[in-house]
Amino acid sequence: MTAVPAADGVLDTLGMFDAAAGLPEQVEAAAAAARGLAGLPDRAYVENVVLLGMGGSGIAGDVLVAVAGPFLPVPVTVAKSYDAPEFVGRGSLVFAVSFSGDTEETVEAAGEAYEAGADLVVVTTGGELGRLAADWGAPTVAVPDSIPQPRAALGAMAVPPLVVLAEMGLFPGADEWLRLAVEQLRRRRDQLIKPGSTAAAIADGIGRTIPLLHGAQAVGAAATTRWRAQINENAKTPAFAAVHPELCHNEIAGWGQMGDITRQVMSLVNLRHDAEHPQVARRFELVEEMLREAVGTVVSVRAEGDGDLAQLLDLVLVGDFVSLHLAVAAGVDPGPVPVLTDLKRRLRSG
Repeated sequence: MTAVPAADGVLDTLGMFDAAAGLPEQVEAAAAAARGLAGLPDRAYVENVVLLGMGGSGIAGDVLVAVAGPFLPVPVTVAKSYDAPEFVGRGSLVFAVSFSGDTEETVEAAGEAYEAGADLVVVTTGGELGRLAADWGAPTVAVPDSIPQPRAALGAMAVPPLVVLAEMGLFPGADEWLRLAVEQLRRRRDQLIKPGSTAAAIADGIGRTIPLLHGAQAVGAAATTRWRAQINENAKTPAFAAVHPELCHNEIAGWGQMGDITRQVMSLVNLRHDAEHPQVARRFELVEEMLREAVGTVVSVRAEGDGDLAQLLDLVLVGDFVSLHLAVAAGVDPGPVPVLTDLKRRLRSG
């Protein structure tokens, strides 16, 4: 089954459409790979949970906070930098997530966490982080190196922390949430690979404008982060994100001027889910009303599926395909990200 749109001249050298379409199976495989890890700490000694990761790997932390955070008996923190949080030490369960295993920020922060006495679980294809994990005796979940890019490995990197926490007794019910998520991902995938899909229509609505993504609460924050990054990397275009209710206390004041400019170049994309607070749902309506004269178009996407994980991953999958259709419309190859590769090369060269 191919997920590439039936159109001449589609440039997709790394197979990003097919990688996106494989998310349901990737989630299933990742859950299986994360079960039965040896060397995990006793849950009674876990005082906090931290996930280290950057970019396409770091989004695993946003998923963890959104889905498991409200139910964990201990706090969970995401660190996207060179440093582990100062509180990390004995009693910390630290997930170090890096697709390549060579993400310099994550490798350095993981080393700090290990030296501080934290228990580590590593999720990676290998690299320096994989070698360090072997030296440390840290439980490791292997990410398939056949996945073309880190951003195409969301399931492989976001699911293992959920499964590990479930097996430790810190996140009961995760298996059922994963089952429901896979069911919804399959339903949505089968819609999205058809010509004239919802994602294609959304991309057409956004067109050449810069999308402003609005979400709500933790699920919406993770979804808008993912959409923004995917549009940046796949379509090579700007995108911006903000989250209700916080945006109602600052961002909307910035739309009081320049409507003659912004309505030509900006679009508003609302990412909605069932767990929104009733007042947040009302805020969506009011903000959309306020912004209609300041943006060129307004698009709303409603999550489907049962449970927060299913709804979050449903929004993710729609966004992934939207970003790919934007790439097709712009005539760009969604896979390679030469500017990121060049930046890493220049950092290594000093």
